[in-house]
Amino acid sequence: MMPIERAEKVHWDLETDVVVVGAGGCGMVAALAAAQAGAQVLLVEKTARISGSTSLSTSMIPAAGTRFQKQAGIDDTPEIMAQDILTKNKHTSDEAMTRCLCAQSAELVEWLGDYAGIKLHLPTDFLYSGHTRHRMHTTDHRTGAELVEQLTAAVRRTPGIELVFNAPIRSLVADESGGVEGVVVETEQLERVKARKTILATSGFGANKEMVARYCPDIAGALYFGGEGNTGEGILLGLEMGAAVENMEAYQGHGSVAFPHGMLVTWVVLVNGGFMVNKEGRRFGDEMLGYSGFAVYVNRQTDSVGFDIYDERIHKSVMPFADYQDCINAQAMKHADTMEGLADALHLPAAALCKTLEDYHVAVDRGRDEFGRMELARLTPPYYGIQVTGALFHTQGGLKVDARARVLRPDGSAIPNLYAGGGTAVGVSGRGANGYLAGNGLLAALVLGKLAGDDAGRACKNQM
Repeated sequence: MMPIERAEKVHWDLETDVVVVGAGGCGMVAALAAAQAGAQVLLVEKTARISGSTSLSTSMIPAAGTRFQKQAGIDDTPEIMAQDILTKNKHTSDEAMTRCLCAQSAELVEWLGDYAGIKLHLPTDFLYSGHTRHRMHTTDHRTGAELVEQLTAAVRRTPGIELVFNAPIRSLVADESGGVEGVVVETEQLERVKARKTILATSGFGANKEMVARYCPDIAGALYFGGEGNTGEGILLGLEMGAAVENMEAYQGHGSVAFPHGMLVTWVVLVNGGFMVNKEGRRFGDEMLGYSGFAVYVNRQTDSVGFDIYDERIHKSVMPFADYQDCINAQAMKHADTMEGLADALHLPAAALCKTLEDYHVAVDRGRDEFGRMELARLTPPYYGIQVTGALFHTQGGLKVDARARVLRPDGSAIPNLYAGGGTAVGVSGRGANGYLAGNGLLAALVLGKLAGDDAGRACKNQM
């Protein structure tokens, strides 16, 4: 990156109302919202295609009080949802911002369907640990790639948005008051874009090894399973502008990535009653800690691997996940009529694995296991298993923003004309990995994108 440039010394090459940096889920939602408000939007993406955190997700968007929930007879409120998030992160996220995002979640999901044309539904066949209501809204095949494809189509058909690829940001341009007047991006050459409002949606820093080692040392060196473009530019540029950061040690890990195949194995195989063992055939923790916090537990095991163990009932329950279908097609999933047969297929000690299953069933009858897990279910043959490892998906710390997604300084004042969302802004997972509740990443990314786009678009319209 280049140092912050000063507006009085800049020759502008282009001019627009709103420039959005980063074309992931947050950036595309921000662009759509700003265009809906009447702004001309330049959306720049550093890579040749959209491949950020949203595209790698399972497209599970948590929202409370939606029409989808009401149609399914689910009684949920933003207050209940916020309490679930705060309980998971032990009240270490900003409470006001957490409640703000939850309060905006239903409007966001319904706007995605009504304005952006995203086809969403509400699965009720599983409940992620920590959520007290069914509130995950997702696409037909439950993949982030599907969500991104539909968002991209919405961007392309929306007048007023220009989408440019292979255009990484190199600097911000600051005015005399310390506000942002535009950006410097690199296409075939450096281009200086003057904009009334700038939205940073460049995601976090999961692909920046130096930043991960500095801020998230307990997951440094693990498999990285996020977007290669997530190198922290937005956060670093915000810091240069004098922005405040918060909870930089927070991240979303995942303890169930098929190894060595490199495919996500939905945590639902464990949520619905499965368990995980190590190479010695023994369990090593409460899987209901969640897929994020459990990643570190997996990586502490021999060769940094674990094995998801489950049965036919659970196998059928996760068939709607396209990622799980990929695991089947890659032959990452093994199955057998007996636990001894499964042990042989997974190269695990049969006696130890059978004893683990026996102890697990004792815990089922007791209603609680030695790790404190109470969400247990008896497994019956045939049995299934997949070898997995723990991975870093994306970081959750970032620039501090307000309820309009404006970037804040340490004294609480807003940096003029600068917004942030997605992994560039701090999320609602508190500190570390254990505070991550399923869906927190998309909640912050998409709601902050909508808030930023709304505010920036309206402000530009008022200035016309």
